[in-house]
Amino acid sequence: MTRRADADGWKRDELLVRAAAAPDALALFATASTRLRRLVPFDAAVWRATDPLTGLIAAPIRVENLDEGGCAAFWTSESDPNTVNPFRALAAARIPAAALRESTGDRPEASPLHAAYLRPRRLGDELRAVLRVAGRPWGSVSLFRNADGPAFTAAETELVAGLSAPLAGRLRAFLRPGVVPEEAVAAPEEGTGVLLFDRAGRLVSANDQARARIASVAGDAADGTIPIWIATLVAAGTGRVRVRTRAGRWLVCQASRLDGDDAFTVVMLEPAPVAEVASIIVEAYELTTRETEITRLVAAGLATDEIARRLGITTHTVRDHIKAVLAKVGVASRGELVAKLFTEYVAPANELSVARIRSAS
Repeated sequence: MTRRADADGWKRDELLVRAAAAPDALALFATASTRLRRLVPFDAAVWRATDPLTGLIAAPIRVENLDEGGCAAFWTSESDPNTVNPFRALAAARIPAAALRESTGDRPEASPLHAAYLRPRRLGDELRAVLRVAGRPWGSVSLFRNADGPAFTAAETELVAGLSAPLAGRLRAFLRPGVVPEEAVAAPEEGTGVLLFDRAGRLVSANDQARARIASVAGDAADGTIPIWIATLVAAGTGRVRVRTRAGRWLVCQASRLDGDDAFTVVMLEPAPVAEVASIIVEAYELTTRETEITRLVAAGLATDEIARRLGITTHTVRDHIKAVLAKVGVASRGELVAKLFTEYVAPANELSVARIRSAS
């Protein structure tokens, strides 16, 4: 027993070391999944990045041993009030992981997920977890076992729950400045991307801007495949999620179900507003509420004494907060702070709203 516990501890440590070295989210999911399977055997899995402000599915997503299709069924059951262990509940739960059979007293059919998604795929159990840190969800994972396999145990659920914070912290770190591959950099598309879906969730129409924006996130979209981060919104009929393009820009994807017998769902893809980009970035740098306030005032050009008067605190406290912010962001001065946070993130998001005019001399 001791040797087994030691071996499991070593495998867990190796998983975290490899995850910390992953260059991007997909690589993180791949290495974490490969090594987690040695600790918690599973037959299929879905790893997802999420929008930290809403908890909705974003990009990228890694799907293992599951065929295409079924996304609508999965997320429709997720929105059912009778579903067991919904992600929205796990995001705020004391333990951010749970297994279906364990939670239902070995009666998985008690959850709508079983009839809608698991049984048609001959799956018998799901262990799911929200990857969260500092109260924000940065990702989620679903591990599945075949119907003829054993149920996930309480110990396995505890192990996966223990990986939540470190994996979420790594996902959060990917939003910080990094080198963007030259081939990923392209001029931002103009106009709003629009997609129209029928009642069954089938794509009816899409404009060129929508296809271009999807491709900017997911790569080649010529085959017409709809990303899961869009499909989940279509299944829900409403929602709003932010995704980051391969070039480092941010898009907001918003769905709305129209009135009428046909009940079409419209999805729009647009550059994310500057305020939303800034909100995600301060989360990525682990800034506290007070540090975020002060950072915004620094960016507005206020001096230390002005910030102190505005917030009703001492200048010494302001300096301490600024010192902490500089350390977290990894810069040495206020100017570098503004350049790093706002030039690298907010300026690209703001570019489309800038009108540049040259008058004749």
